[in-house]
Amino acid sequence: MPNESEHFARLTPREKEVLQLIAKGLANDEIAKTLFISKHTVKNHITSIYRKMGSRNRTKVALRAIRYGLISVD
Repeated sequence: MPNESEHFARLTPREKEVLQLIAKGLANDEIAKTLFISKHTVKNHITSIYRKMGSRNRTKVALRAIRYGLISVD
């Protein structure tokens, strides 16, 4: 089974950006405005993040990424 860093390595650069914004507590519409993309695109990225990280919960994927030092919320 892949470890956390292997899950994170599967993410595209844009998915990593979305994950970081999720970890900062932004809602989908806020993420869309920040990255200048549609809310539908944000939803697609989140679905992909869930699949690649093996979780269907935005809080859990954010906490896992923070816990393992994969993203910074500064």
